[in-house]
Amino acid sequence: MNIVVQKFGGTSVRNLECQRQVMQKVLRPYREGNKVIVVLSAMSGETNRLLGLAEEWSDNPDPAEVDSLVSTGEQISCALFAMLLKQQGVKCRSVLGFQAPVKTDCCYGKARITAIDESRLKGMLQEYDILVVAGFQGCDDSGRITTLGRGGSDTSAVALAAALKADVCEIYTDVPGVFTTDPNLCTDARKIDRISYDEMLEMASMGAKVLQIRSVEFAKKYNVTVHVRSTFSDEPGTIVTQEDENMEAVMVSGIAYDKDQARITLIHVKDNPGVSAQIFSPLAEKKILVDMIVQNPSKDGLTDMTFTVPRADVKPTIKTLEKLQYEIGYEELSSNLNVAKVSIIGVGMRNHSGVASKAFRALADENVNILMISTSEIKITCLIDDKYTELAVRTLHKAFNLEEGKHIE
Repeated sequence: MNIVVQKFGGTSVRNLECQRQVMQKVLRPYREGNKVIVVLSAMSGETNRLLGLAEEWSDNPDPAEVDSLVSTGEQISCALFAMLLKQQGVKCRSVLGFQAPVKTDCCYGKARITAIDESRLKGMLQEYDILVVAGFQGCDDSGRITTLGRGGSDTSAVALAAALKADVCEIYTDVPGVFTTDPNLCTDARKIDRISYDEMLEMASMGAKVLQIRSVEFAKKYNVTVHVRSTFSDEPGTIVTQEDENMEAVMVSGIAYDKDQARITLIHVKDNPGVSAQIFSPLAEKKILVDMIVQNPSKDGLTDMTFTVPRADVKPTIKTLEKLQYEIGYEELSSNLNVAKVSIIGVGMRNHSGVASKAFRALADENVNILMISTSEIKITCLIDDKYTELAVRTLHKAFNLEEGKHIE
């Protein structure tokens, strides 16, 4: 059984005209003799509308009930699209998360997939040629509906492709692929033909919204080839796949940025063993994602601790740490929401020196001050004032000759 998985986002299914375009994409592999799993998001704007209703009805809506509510968006998309296919004489049916079933933990709103019953899905594919599966949702062990978080339909599609050992997982979106940087900020941005899982992970973690980071993690773990392409054209997109020698020959593959950041500083923290754990363990328990961490040199037994969190987590971070001020022993807490992260990414950085010096010199020439720096094997990230984000992205893109397919090697 040859299986193709295709995922379509909210803008791709937002109305009847768009869904008819999507149908043509779906019928292509079907007419070539493949079984097709179509994973759909809710229509564009529908999830936000449903979340608005939850907030209107309740000051503090129960997360489990919110998941039950917002999951109806995908249910509508799938039912309507299945009607279109059946009108063409296709043997198909819609499948919701609990019907597959896609099993998850019970972290409502941010659930993680724990298992998929591939035998049941394969049984359905014996009877039907196309299954229209609701993305973004699953169910926990108690049978309650769960959702996977923003962009969760990407993860649904890749997980299904992994479970069913599909030939390919095509992620259709409103852009033609993965670019060297955001084309809205840099007109010289170029579409990348092939990108490694690790590079895509770094770009997704830095705010590139083409793929949800957890979907890339799934793809890498289970070696799923992902093809990111446009719903509105037939041109090839970007293949996300295993790293190869050609990828390593390029020093830098892309520039990513994330403006959804805030900087937290604890001033005059006691520089004792275990203090870092006292700070970050409670934040981890609250599911707050801490990224860049810098500790200043100790002076008179005191130090300053600075780190970044998503802007949405600033209030719970401050609230958590203020309750622990006496226990941690810091003098003052400050926050800054006017910051952004800009990253240089490329697997070739493992084999090329001078990337950091070139990047820092380029930013210095434009008077862009670097507030914090963090590095990994294939990424250098700078925290800067957010008003310089666009300038920094364009400057770094040009410094590494990423326009028109040129690279510094």
